[in-house]
Amino acid sequence: MHGVSHVAVGVRDMEKSIRFYRDLLGLRVVLDEVQDIGGIRAMSEGGGAKPTRRVVHLVWQEGDWAPFVVLSEFRGVQSPPPPKLNHVGVNHFALWVDDLRERAAKLEQAGVKFQLAPSEVSAIAYGGGKHDKVLTCIVEDPDGTLIQFDQRI
Repeated sequence: MHGVSHVAVGVRDMEKSIRFYRDLLGLRVVLDEVQDIGGIRAMSEGGGAKPTRRVVHLVWQEGDWAPFVVLSEFRGVQSPPPPKLNHVGVNHFALWVDDLRERAAKLEQAGVKFQLAPSEVSAIAYGGGKHDKVLTCIVEDPDGTLIQFDQRI
């Protein structure tokens, strides 16, 4: 393996999620389409209808083959809340940033919920040296999906 291709996040309200990921986090929309998901069985409220989903791809880097976030919305599908840090399974994703304090202030001003306020931690778990530090914080997106931001300091 040599890198992350993408991170997929299921959402309840695509417009609200686009505003969060695009306007607050600064990602850029590169694809927005509705797809027929033939083989996937979804528990829809209407029952029996073949599910479709709206997908929006957002990038945070420029260039070919850049990693991206996929927002995926199945209308009318019942879904449990996303996992939290103490749950089994993928419970958050983390992104390196260069401006964590400014980003956190913008998110706080917009009313975004923090699970962990900006904090300095040892960089050993990140691959850094024993004297290196990382500034980190964890926020919730509009559906409660946890996103961590990390900055080398």
